[in-house]
Amino acid sequence: MSSSRRLLRVRELLKREIGEVIRRELPTEKVGLITVNEIQVSPDMHNARVFVGILGSDEQRKKGIRELTKARIRIQNSVGAGVALKHTPKLNFFIDDSARESTRVLQIIEELEQENPVEDSEEYSEE
Repeated sequence: MSSSRRLLRVRELLKREIGEVIRRELPTEKVGLITVNEIQVSPDMHNARVFVGILGSDEQRKKGIRELTKARIRIQNSVGAGVALKHTPKLNFFIDDSARESTRVLQIIEELEQENPVEDSEEYSEE
C-alpha cells in the first residue's frame, strides 16, 4: 500500500474515532455540537491537526475549543485505545469556520438576489 493511501486511511480512521470520543466525552449543551471536519496527519504520523466545526453560540464555540484543548490528552488516550496504530498522533485542535463562511456567502447571494431580482420571463437571444 502506498504511503499516501495509508495516510488517507489513517486520517479517515482518526476522524471517525475522534468524532466518537468527542461525542461521548463533551456534553453538547455545554460546548455546542462539535463535528470533526478534517484531519491533517504529519508524514511520520506523530502529529495531527484536527479541524472541528462547532455549532452553537460564540460563547459555546470559545468554550468548545477550550474544552477540546483541555481534554486533548484524554481524547488522545481514548483514540489510542480504539485505534491500532504504532503511534497515536499528538492531537492539536483548530476551529474550522468553512461551513459558517459558506453559509454567510449564501446569505449574501440571497440578499443580492432579493435586491436585484432577475425576471423569469427574460429571454436571452443569441444574435
